[in-house]
Amino acid sequence: MSIWSQLMLQDANSAIMENMIMFYDHAMLIILMIVIMIMYMLVFMLINKFVDRMIIEGQMIEIVWTILPMLFLMFLAIPSLKILYLTDELNFPMISIKIIGHQWYWSYEYNDFINLEFDSFMLKNNFNEFRLLDVDNRLILPFNNQIRFLINSSDVIHSFAMPSLGIKVDAVPGRINQISMMMNRIGLFYGQCSEICGVNHSFMPIVIESTNLKNFLNWVKNF
Repeated sequence: MSIWSQLMLQDANSAIMENMIMFYDHAMLIILMIVIMIMYMLVFMLINKFVDRMIIEGQMIEIVWTILPMLFLMFLAIPSLKILYLTDELNFPMISIKIIGHQWYWSYEYNDFINLEFDSFMLKNNFNEFRLLDVDNRLILPFNNQIRFLINSSDVIHSFAMPSLGIKVDAVPGRINQISMMMNRIGLFYGQCSEICGVNHSFMPIVIESTNLKNFLNWVKNF
């Protein structure tokens, strides 16, 4: 998890989020180039009163300002589409977790295990933990394993969002959305419902505890 008051994105805990951060840096570089070029052209036209009329009124400038935006859009679209398809890729998941949004808490069902399901509520008086972010039952998962989330809602539209994993999926009543992810390190990772779903919308946090496979199987055995 990133430190408090950090202005940039959270530290990535999945390959998808690492690619999203790289694309963010790539897009910001292109936007900076566009801003610098436009500012230079404006200043040049304001200062230089003897601009060549052949350049301004001719076809050359029209060709330039038509082709350049197309190139910029291609440089943005290609990596963006790559990440979009990577987020939808399902690669033989080892575990499937069904996530159900309620007003206002989450339910988790481990479909690969018998009678392994629980509700997750926010801790109200958690002075030793992160305020409004910790829960009574954390979603415990093994890292370096392909995991599939099946996300649904029992009442209104919620949104299962985990910034450090690059996940944000709507939980829609009567529909199951799925997404795949793989965590690459051990730790606690926090998220929240990012859909305005009612009066207690801001009080349904998500906590994923990433651990190794041995500890995960011991937790399943002792559940």
